[in-house]
Amino acid sequence: MNVNRVFTSIIFSLMSFNASLASTFAIKDSLLVDTALVEQKAFPKDLNKQYSGAEYVYEIDKNTTGWFTRFKEWLSQKLKSFFDIRSDADAAEWADILLYTFYAIIFIGVVFIIVKLIMNKEGRWVFGRSSDRKILSVKDIENNLQTTDFNALINDAVKKNEFRLAVRFYYLWTLKLLAAKGLIIYDVEKTNTDYLTEIKNAPVKNQFEYAAYLYNYIWYGEFPVDDTGFAIAAKKFKTLINSLS
Repeated sequence: MNVNRVFTSIIFSLMSFNASLASTFAIKDSLLVDTALVEQKAFPKDLNKQYSGAEYVYEIDKNTTGWFTRFKEWLSQKLKSFFDIRSDADAAEWADILLYTFYAIIFIGVVFIIVKLIMNKEGRWVFGRSSDRKILSVKDIENNLQTTDFNALINDAVKKNEFRLAVRFYYLWTLKLLAAKGLIIYDVEKTNTDYLTEIKNAPVKNQFEYAAYLYNYIWYGEFPVDDTGFAIAAKKFKTLINSLS
């Protein structure tokens, strides 16, 4: 009798467990159904036009980049391979440094040339100013030697410490006297070699040759002349002038 009760109790327990297990699996196997309304969307017809700006381009075509950008890329790659630089960013930085250095050298060179032209009296014409009004007046004097008072011009140049110009006046004065004596035929286009060929008087020829040397050295060579150097050159010219007067 007791055995039957125990057996019945076990059977009842197993049946209860199976029912509970079946209920659990039924809950886990159930599906949730979304019953919310779905709003239908459609792409606009002008979609390509709305998103056609440069900010929507994610691929860069190298053919559309500027020549300077391509040059920088080429330079950075050369530096990377030559100096064995591992990073592209480091190579680009070195390329920028090299380019900035090049720009600085060019800028300094241009400034140097401008300053040199400003300091050089013969280069003032670059800035639209009168090159040298005294030189221009000398051109007029060359065409009117016989009517020019060289003594007055020389004294005025010396007072202004314009010794190079004074030497040029001395030279033109000698040409005036040589032409007056018939020793040369004056022509603006002639050179000192032409005049030396015409002069037959040996002492005068020797004196003029040295005077012409001083003139070329001081005037065309732009040799700086102080009052002492001018006094030496003036003495040579005066000796020649006195012998022709």
